[in-house]
Amino acid sequence: MTDIENRKRGYTWGDPSVTAAGAAGRTGLEFLRAIASGELPAAPIAETLGFTLGEVEEGKVTFVLDAGEFHYNPIGSVHGGVYATLLDSAAACSVHSMLPAGVGYTSLDLNVKFLRRWTADTGPASCTGTVVHLGSRTALARAELRDANGKLLAEATSSCLILRG
Repeated sequence: MTDIENRKRGYTWGDPSVTAAGAAGRTGLEFLRAIASGELPAAPIAETLGFTLGEVEEGKVTFVLDAGEFHYNPIGSVHGGVYATLLDSAAACSVHSMLPAGVGYTSLDLNVKFLRRWTADTGPASCTGTVVHLGSRTALARAELRDANGKLLAEATSSCLILRG
C-alpha cells in the first residue's frame, strides 16, 4: 500500500432529524442518555470527528476522543478547532443534562485556553463539562480536556441561552 492509501478515512452518521425528534418528551438527561446508549444516533459532528459520549449525569457530561492524524493542523498536532468542538460539546451538553423536557439551549460564547500539545501519540483524551450556574435564562458551564494521564490539555467556559417555549 502507498502512504496515501493508509491515510484514507470513511464514516457514516445517523439521521440528525431522528436524533432531534428523539428529544421530544424527554428531559435533557434522558435525551443524552439515549444518545450515549445508542438508542438515538449521535450528532453528525461526533461521527465526523470520531468522539463518543461517555458519562452522562445531571450537570456533568464526558466525551472521549482518541486523536488521529486526520485531526491535525499543518504543524503536526491536533487542530484547535477539534479542542474547541469537544469543549463546546461538553460544556453545552452539561447544561442540557439539567433541562426539563421541552426546554432547549444554545451556546452564547466559548472562551478556550489551550495549554498542551495533543497528538495521536498522546492517547485518548476525555472532555468533561460541568454546570457552574443554571438560571432561568442563562447558564454557565466549564469544560476540561485531559489526556489519558490526567494532564490538562485545555479548558473552557461557556455561556448558554436557555430557550423556553
